[in-house]
Amino acid sequence: MSLVRVHNFSISLDGYGTGEGQTLEEPFGHASHRLHEWFFATRTFRQMAGQEGGDTGVDDAMARTWGDGIGAEIMGRNKFGPQRGPWEDEDWRGWWGPNPPFHTPVFVLTHHPRPTVEMEGGTVFHFVDGSPGEALRKAREAAGGLDVRIGGGPRTVRAFLEADLVDHLHVVVVPIVLGRGESLWDGLEGLEERFEIEAVSSPSGVTHLTFTRRARA
Repeated sequence: MSLVRVHNFSISLDGYGTGEGQTLEEPFGHASHRLHEWFFATRTFRQMAGQEGGDTGVDDAMARTWGDGIGAEIMGRNKFGPQRGPWEDEDWRGWWGPNPPFHTPVFVLTHHPRPTVEMEGGTVFHFVDGSPGEALRKAREAAGGLDVRIGGGPRTVRAFLEADLVDHLHVVVVPIVLGRGESLWDGLEGLEERFEIEAVSSPSGVTHLTFTRRARA
């Protein structure tokens, strides 16, 4: 069976995966760009943005596995956009412009489904109201035997961890303290017992933690 993977998920020292107060101008709230500066410097990010150059060290080595073998993504509604409640603007097509970086089917979890949105480059946004397990079944069917990536935000990643559906988790601990926002770890006491965990420190100051599922009994 295909794997369920999380990649390049940044959190602060106090465990927040995004700040408080998301807006159109600040997708990560008061955290702004600080959780992702390590990623913006990599060659992987620059290639995704159609740019040249970028660092090729530890951070890039960890970041570039993001797309390998991925056939579909699942994300929360607040990763797709800042709107809450019923859709007031169905012309909104995400933060990424006409050609998002996913190039696969993407399943957006929401209590307010809307028509499918087809983008350039093969990205197709499907809006689904269902449990993590139900969304995963749809994503696996669309992925055609490839792996499924859980893209965030923290509430969505946490829901899949709570449901014990994640096989590989890559968390990047960034040396900042946010104090408030959306925590990744709330309610996940004992999570480490399910995984083999490795840590790699980077000259950029971040620490890459990889959680690989232990064999099920």
